[in-house]
Amino acid sequence: MAKGIIKPKIIVAGLGNLLLRDDGVGVHVIKALQKNQIQDIITVEVGCAVFDSLYLLEAADKILLIDTMKAGGPPGSVYLCDLSDIDGRPEQGSLHHLSIITALQTFGKKRASLIKLVGIEPAVIDYGLELSNAVQGALPRVCQLARSITREWKMANAS
Repeated sequence: MAKGIIKPKIIVAGLGNLLLRDDGVGVHVIKALQKNQIQDIITVEVGCAVFDSLYLLEAADKILLIDTMKAGGPPGSVYLCDLSDIDGRPEQGSLHHLSIITALQTFGKKRASLIKLVGIEPAVIDYGLELSNAVQGALPRVCQLARSITREWKMANAS
C-alpha cells in the first residue's frame, strides 16, 4: 500500500450481555476470534456498552455486528443480513441493533458505509454465564462466517 493512503477500518463487534446466557453470544464469538486474530481487522467486545464503543464504530468504514437474533428459527440458527434489512423491525432483529443504530444516528458523526449483522437464534435468555448447547455449537460456524466476510471486505478494499 502506498505511503499516505489510509486503510479502511473493518471492525467486528460482539454485542450482548454475558450475564444472560445466549444473549452474550456476540462477546463469546469475539473472544474466540481473538484467539486467532484476523490481521488488519479490529475485533471489539462491545457487550452492552454501545455508547462507550461509539468512537470505535464511528472510525469504521465497515462493521460486522455479532449478536443474538430472534427470527423464529431453531436455536443455534445463524443469520446474515444488512442492518438496513431489519431497521425498524425489532421483532425480527437483534436484541441490541436498534441501540447501535440509534447511537450512530443520534450521536455519531459518521456512519459506516456497510454494516452487516450475523445473528444467532438463542435458546435461553436467562441469568447464567454459559451458552446453551445449540448456541455453543453454532460458534465455529459464526467464527468462520465472520472470517469469510472480513476476508471478502479486505480483498474488495485491496482492489
